[in-house]
Amino acid sequence: MYYYLIFALQAFCIYHVIKYRNQYYWIFLILFIPVIGCLIYLVTQVYNKRDANIIKENLTSVLIPTKKVKDLEKRLQFSETFQNRLDLADAFFEMKDYKNAITHYEVALQDKSQNNYFILEKLIAAYYNLKDYNNTISYGAKLKSHPEFTQSKSEFIYGLALHKTGQTNAAEKHLQSIDQRYSNYTERLVLAKFYIENNKLEAAKDILNEISTESKHMTKPNKNKYRSTINEVEKLLKSMY
Repeated sequence: MYYYLIFALQAFCIYHVIKYRNQYYWIFLILFIPVIGCLIYLVTQVYNKRDANIIKENLTSVLIPTKKVKDLEKRLQFSETFQNRLDLADAFFEMKDYKNAITHYEVALQDKSQNNYFILEKLIAAYYNLKDYNNTISYGAKLKSHPEFTQSKSEFIYGLALHKTGQTNAAEKHLQSIDQRYSNYTERLVLAKFYIENNKLEAAKDILNEISTESKHMTKPNKNKYRSTINEVEKLLKSMY
């Protein structure tokens, strides 16, 4: 039965090659690498070509991330626009090449006609990942007047940078803002650890117990996503009782 299915799949793919006058090398691929060849052909030639091209580009970006950067560098050289520079900075950020990301974000920041909130958020995260806490704080201070800053991940990172530079009291206020029920599980675990480090054990227990309770009502995807966080929460709770 298995062989009949493969044969039928091959026959369909070869029929499609001939009907749509695709390159004949596909026939050799389909015949000599039956299952894989057919799957490659179906994904790239039978499904919507536009979708297939998008999939192919995304796969290339994942498998060869430097190619995406090089392509964006060429685009920026050809046309030095704000968006092209931002796209290149984002690509460096995704690769965790924070130094190059910062270079382009800071150039983009000079364009005062653009909304720079998003750029400042990325700069805060990039500098923090480089353990440059002073610049993290400096850029964080520029966002404090924005209403979007309150209870955001950027405010949380700003609070962490304050803590790293010994400004514990100031840090607590900004770290607390992330403590929102049924969300921010990883950040709330970090906040609980902050409380433990500063001998505020009851505050730490409250957060850990909340996360533990909430985890019992999570959807399956969220349980999988936050599995390591939940496990660490349970371990900390056991050690505190």
